[in-house]
Amino acid sequence: MTALYGFTGKILHVNLTTHTIEIEEPTEAFYRQYPGGSLLGLYYLWKYTPKGADPLGPENTLTLACSAPTGLPISGQSRATATCKSPSSGGVADSQAGGFWPAELKFAGFDAIVLRGASKTPVYLWVHDGQAELRDASHLWGKTTLTVDEALKEELGTAKVEIAQIGPAGEKLANFAAIMNMSNRAWGRTGVGAVMGSKKLKAIAVRGTQNVIPADKTAVTALAKKGAAAFPKVLDNFGRYGTANTVMANNNSGGLPTYNWSAGFMEMAQVEKISGERLYDELLRGAAEGKQDRQGRDTCYACIVRCKRVVESEWRNSAIIPEYGGPEYETIATFGSYCGVDDLHAIAYANQLCNEYGVDTISCGATLSWAMECFENGVFTLEDTGGIDLRFGNAEAMVQMLELTLKREGFGNYLAEGSAKAANLLERGHEYLLTVKGQELPAHMPHVKRSLGLIYAVNPFGADHESSEHDPMYHPKVFAGRAGVGLKQLDLEKPQDPKVLNAEKVEFALKTQYNISAKDTLGLCNFVFGATWQLYNEPQDIADLLAAATGWDVDVAEVQRIGQRRLNLMRAFNAREGLTRADDTLPQKLFKQALKSGRSDGLILDQAELAAGLDMYYEQAGWDSATGTPTRETLEALGLGWVADELS
Repeated sequence: MTALYGFTGKILHVNLTTHTIEIEEPTEAFYRQYPGGSLLGLYYLWKYTPKGADPLGPENTLTLACSAPTGLPISGQSRATATCKSPSSGGVADSQAGGFWPAELKFAGFDAIVLRGASKTPVYLWVHDGQAELRDASHLWGKTTLTVDEALKEELGTAKVEIAQIGPAGEKLANFAAIMNMSNRAWGRTGVGAVMGSKKLKAIAVRGTQNVIPADKTAVTALAKKGAAAFPKVLDNFGRYGTANTVMANNNSGGLPTYNWSAGFMEMAQVEKISGERLYDELLRGAAEGKQDRQGRDTCYACIVRCKRVVESEWRNSAIIPEYGGPEYETIATFGSYCGVDDLHAIAYANQLCNEYGVDTISCGATLSWAMECFENGVFTLEDTGGIDLRFGNAEAMVQMLELTLKREGFGNYLAEGSAKAANLLERGHEYLLTVKGQELPAHMPHVKRSLGLIYAVNPFGADHESSEHDPMYHPKVFAGRAGVGLKQLDLEKPQDPKVLNAEKVEFALKTQYNISAKDTLGLCNFVFGATWQLYNEPQDIADLLAAATGWDVDVAEVQRIGQRRLNLMRAFNAREGLTRADDTLPQKLFKQALKSGRSDGLILDQAELAAGLDMYYEQAGWDSATGTPTRETLEALGLGWVADELS
């Protein structure tokens, strides 16, 4: 048998209903078609989850998958994808997380874990050096993430074990529950934590001593050295301030969602209080001693960037501890500007609570801001909220309602369903919703990034800011610099203004969407690998890494096909579950209410422009213009003829 490089060659299958475990050993040809991450998970979702299955029922299949580069000694490779059917949309759910757990899964001897069925009682999965067993988790049920981390490390006899788990919010099936690892890395979006909770699976602990063997170790080392040499010049500032560095930039451009997207600008006196610079200077661990770079920044396995925030402070006599990390840009925006809150300590404490209970900070914070706007406009009253004055800017009220939401108590029991489902249950507040396919919008505004709005609409698992490159990267001035080097490798050479949505901009959106889709399959970090500003900003680097890991003859075109295959498999799954072009839209508020203040003052989206953009996108993607479903011709060209057969 030919040696299989990069991969372990083993996939762990766990039936939680029968408590049986099997190991599959796929062929190299299988891995070439489904090389990990989302694409691998989608294959098993299609194979095992029947049409119309309840997302929170035992028939839903949850897969956590790595890829060939995972565990190699190079920055940006320690990521895994969680895939299942989403409780938010009824379509596909897809979420990525980093840290050390993905690499440790490979060291433990497996490329992926496929979870089916549902246990009657709480269990956890213990995976170690090619072996796996289910153990009782009744003593862990109801406990928060850090407590479980500490308990399992003691129980399993090693501090080196890595743990992916759900918190109490996942146990209680909160619609935006996350799967957490390290108590601060989250498979956050699309409700994957609720699916894991529905299976009564509390945690997956992994530990291994096996090495990941690449086909060309010398090539991997050369790529690692290339990134290390480039880091001081291109990504040092990002490492220092993390994604929080973009708070001021987005505000200055009129693209910082404020007051539940009623504005794209927060007054300077307020926004400076929640900036990345303020976070670095005051809240990062070691700030008082001037040691933030050493103590206040964490990293993922083998990554030089060290962009993960680590804060240490307090809010209203409640400790904010380093073990729960610290807020990134999205969290600062959703609990900050979305809610009109300029108290950075309150935001950091909210981030800690979310990590402690295990929820997506984007959807959770955005749901609170929706409730705040409803309260401001009399849709909800003090009687509804249990006496909490849920007005914009009230940090104490924001934290109080967050705690109720995480515990599913009082009015928070509704908010734990997410804003879209809460509006349906309460039968009000729909006009203030900011969701696509049931998922709350992240903190980047289509008003100033037109193709990003298109991607929000068409993305199979709802609005997502990490599914394509952002419009400013295709601006002529930016394109003339470093960004143009990578984009030209995707045959993108006609830069456009960020506020334009024409055929060239749609092509930019689609081709960079394929590129990022490939990265989500290959388990690569969007902050390290890409096509514009990242540490490795050339798609050729991705092809070279995959070739070095596997020994395959890989070029940029194949990497793009990998991304295209994943995207089409997602869209086809959604079509099977009843989602159509009608679901590819944006919140009505964005078409009806102009933004106020800042550089985006007066901007409003145009429904006709989006419709035209959809037509262009479907045509370029090879999808039916009436339904938004991939055509048989497109699916067959990608080796997915079996999917076309199931749809016909």
